[in-house]
Amino acid sequence: MTIEGDAPRTASDDDDAFYTQLAPDRFASTRATVGPWDASLQHGGPPIALVARAMDRLPTAPGMRLARLSVELLGPVPVDELTLEAEVVRPGARIALVAATARVRERAVLRAVGWKIAAVEGRSPAGEVEPAPDLPEPQRQVFFGGMESFPYGRALEWRFVDGAFDRLGPATVWTRARIPLVRGQPISGLERLLVMLDSANGVSAELDLREWTFVPVDQTLVLHRHPEGEWVGMAARTTLGSAGIGLTRTRVFDAKGVFGRSLHTLFVARR
Repeated sequence: MTIEGDAPRTASDDDDAFYTQLAPDRFASTRATVGPWDASLQHGGPPIALVARAMDRLPTAPGMRLARLSVELLGPVPVDELTLEAEVVRPGARIALVAATARVRERAVLRAVGWKIAAVEGRSPAGEVEPAPDLPEPQRQVFFGGMESFPYGRALEWRFVDGAFDRLGPATVWTRARIPLVRGQPISGLERLLVMLDSANGVSAELDLREWTFVPVDQTLVLHRHPEGEWVGMAARTTLGSAGIGLTRTRVFDAKGVFGRSLHTLFVARR
């Protein structure tokens, strides 16, 4: 896959992955991370997925699974080298608190905390699973009205069940990451989900992005299992208040059904 873009050149300027690993804690951003707003800025999905990857890989007790992730977006993330710091804050055999920070040139751009819980099949009865919608046939990839396609958008395949990028209101969409998160390394189900999930407020926009900005300042995700398979999806709905604060609520699913919920807080203002 070839992605064209005008983002600044970095330590890795190829586009067959979102990042190239330079050291255990250092990653070069590629053009594939570029979002729709500015060719020098990353979409929120890839750096959030990268931070979660670091947290998920922290050494904790056997069988631990990241069950809750809360990310604070501290500002725009440049297309630049990211340095990650991850730690186990509260170790435990059954429950552990983990945290991570991503920095660009010493400036913190993302901070996250997460709960890892020991997962043992059969420990609790399973509730009824909300089914996932059928995966549509391949679709023409159409993005926001009045906007050309952008590298991050083209790095995923999008198949809408309801709604669309260029249509206001709630949306349900399946996605497939066309490239790995980190060059040369398999992409996990959790990484596939998080690469996509920061788009929830965009696909379910209630206002024309040419006239309004509605920026997520955080992301909170709770999931009772990690997604499986190549395709993951979301059903997102945005609600706006009159004081310039909004929220996006999202159900996330794979072929087996819904496995979690997420929430974004939005800053809303006229451009």
